[in-house]
Amino acid sequence: MARHGKFYAGLAVAAVFILLEIAAMSMLKRSSVLQDIWINRASHNVMAWTWGKVTVLRNYLSLQKDNQVLAGRNYELFKELQHYKEMERELKAMAKLDSMGFRSRFNYIPAEITAMGTNSRHNYIILDKGSDDGVKPNSAIITPYGVVGMIYSVDRHYSYGLSLLNDRISVSARIGREGLVAPMSWDGHGTDRAVLRNIPLHLSVAEGDTVVTSGLSTFYPADIPLGVTMGSRLVDGAVNVVDVNLFIDFASLRYVIIAENPDRQTIEKMEQ
Repeated sequence: MARHGKFYAGLAVAAVFILLEIAAMSMLKRSSVLQDIWINRASHNVMAWTWGKVTVLRNYLSLQKDNQVLAGRNYELFKELQHYKEMERELKAMAKLDSMGFRSRFNYIPAEITAMGTNSRHNYIILDKGSDDGVKPNSAIITPYGVVGMIYSVDRHYSYGLSLLNDRISVSARIGREGLVAPMSWDGHGTDRAVLRNIPLHLSVAEGDTVVTSGLSTFYPADIPLGVTMGSRLVDGAVNVVDVNLFIDFASLRYVIIAENPDRQTIEKMEQ
C-alpha cells in the first residue's frame, strides 16, 4: 500500500513537472514573439525617422534649386518690364519713336547675396558678382520690390556695397508717378522703415500712397516700387517728413539685380 502511494506521488510530481515545462515553453515562445514585435517596431521607427530626414534634405535642396530658377525668371521679367517702362516714357516725350532702335538706359546683372549686415547704422552687402561679370562701382543694387543699396567697390569676383540701411545712402523718390519728388533714406530704427525728407511745410501727404524711384537720378532706374506712405509729420517744429513702410524684406533677401547706367559719367559731366 505504501509502495503504491509512493508510485502515485512520483507520478503526480512528474505530471506537475511536465505541465510546468509546457507552461515555460509557452511563455518563452510568447516572450519571443513580443520581443520580435518590439524589435520590429523600433527598427520601423528608426527607418521612418531616417527616411523623414532624407526627405526633408531632398526637399530643401529641391527648394534651393526652385528658388534659383524663380530668381532667374524674376530677373528676366524685371528687365523686360523696365525696358517697356523706359519706352513708355520716351513715347510720351516724343511723337514718334523707332522702337527697333531703342536702347535701354540701364544694364542689368543678376547676383546673389554672399553676406549682409543689418545691425548697425553703416550696414553693408557683399554680392557674388565682380568686375569679371561687368559690375562697376556706383551701380545700383535693386529688386522688383525696392532699392537694396549701391555698389561701393569691386573685386574680380565679388562686389562690396552700402545697404539702404546705411545713413550714407539716399534715393530720389516720387510719391505716385506724377507726385512730389523728395530724397528718401533709412530712418535708422528698423529694416522696414524709411523717410522722405525736405517736404515743403505747406504740403501734407496722405497715408497709403505708393512711393517709387523718381528716375531723376543717374543711379537708379525709374518707377521701382519702394513702399507706402504712412502720413507726414513735423520734426522739431521746422521740418516736414513722410514716413514710408518699405516693400522690401531685408530679412529674407537673397537674390538681387545690379543696375548700371553706362551714360552716368557723361550725364554728370554735362550737369557740371
